[in-house]
Amino acid sequence: MTPAAATEADARLVRVVLDGEALTRLSPIIEADRAQAVADLEAENRFAPIGPKVHTHGPYALHLSIQEGRLVFDIRREDGAPVTAIVLALGPFRRLIKDYQLLVDSHIKAVEEGREARIQAIDMGRRGLHNEGAELMSERLHGKIAMDFETARRLFTLVCVLHQRI
Repeated sequence: MTPAAATEADARLVRVVLDGEALTRLSPIIEADRAQAVADLEAENRFAPIGPKVHTHGPYALHLSIQEGRLVFDIRREDGAPVTAIVLALGPFRRLIKDYQLLVDSHIKAVEEGREARIQAIDMGRRGLHNEGAELMSERLHGKIAMDFETARRLFTLVCVLHQRI
């Protein structure tokens, strides 16, 4: 069955794995973001690789990593069989990733100081940043992966998590 003929239930991720040494050194807030994004993705998403080299249908397992300064989407079938790998330059994401880290740092400080109004303002900023990241993710993966906006948002969160260095 080709991806075009796959059912909507097949166009999804059933497992998301983040690869990389940075994952062993995450702050509690970033670890919580990672865990929530993975859980949300595994619960509900729309994700299907597309293109002339994709001849299988899902559901899929995604191994996401940063290798040699590039973002790697290693897409596999649920049973682990390779489907395709998509490699993106990280350059277009760097400003957003830096802004994400600044917001996380500001959030930590606001929590420590007990500034509820500041925490709410930072959370609004984070939502806006995630939306911008989702738009960029969708744009960069256009023609390679079909996904919905919420899936793109959660993938952007995971890219930020992978990029963290504590």
